[in-house]
Amino acid sequence: MDASQSVKQVQKKILEVMKYIDKLCRDNGIVYYIMGGTALGAIRHGGFIPWDDDLDIFMTPSEYEKFKKVFEAENSSTFVLQEWRTTPDYLEYAKVRMNGTTFIEEAFRDRKDLHQGIYVDIMILHKVPENKFIQKLVYYESKFVTLYALSQRNWKPKSTSKKLVLKSLKFMPCKLMAKCFYRRIYKYDDTKTNFKYCYWITPVKFRSGLFDSSFFSDPVDIPFEDTILLGSKKIKEYLEYRYGDYMKLPSKEAQQAAVHAMLFDVNRDYKEYVK
Repeated sequence: MDASQSVKQVQKKILEVMKYIDKLCRDNGIVYYIMGGTALGAIRHGGFIPWDDDLDIFMTPSEYEKFKKVFEAENSSTFVLQEWRTTPDYLEYAKVRMNGTTFIEEAFRDRKDLHQGIYVDIMILHKVPENKFIQKLVYYESKFVTLYALSQRNWKPKSTSKKLVLKSLKFMPCKLMAKCFYRRIYKYDDTKTNFKYCYWITPVKFRSGLFDSSFFSDPVDIPFEDTILLGSKKIKEYLEYRYGDYMKLPSKEAQQAAVHAMLFDVNRDYKEYVK
């Protein structure tokens, strides 16, 4: 089987996970938005980006709390909710994983305590005031949280500056600092006016993770593969802001870099590999 067929197998399973999430959300009035490469794939390809092996959605903290409650009430035997509050050394977002499958990433190859089934990412979309100083403060605090979490899973930085910062973490009260920074990241989520949305708990740069509030104010149905998912009414404006000429295909090297899994199996549970 060639690589493209392998990716399609994974995508099919990912879509099963997403259809379950979508049904839970629609049945319970929960709002989410396809984002990043998933939104890009929906508009440019009518579904998955052909070489991509993940699917990402945004939820605000309040929508995520509603989702978590109904997910736990469902008590599914097929799907598992994996989140930062209960998983050690994990970044601030959640994954809905599928039992009976395998999706092992390089960074987690030795984590026997971690569910490593095929998944959908739920990214937490926060609010931040229009004030540039506060935005920068939340941005750098988010970067610290990201770097600290990455340092806990044997991440190897490429740049000299990041290597130096990573070494300096050994001399800081990181857990206490991360706890304080999280408070500010969540501080503005009840803001009703004069705010922007932000998502910086990843390697994303300042501008790329700061969004006009109108980008995520009106969810609409967006065709995706053989189903319909929720996305922004201004999805094309969001994509232009995020990617520029979003209809232009990336280089072959960039396509290869989009693959996350070092090992996957759509029919066997990850526990058969992580021993």
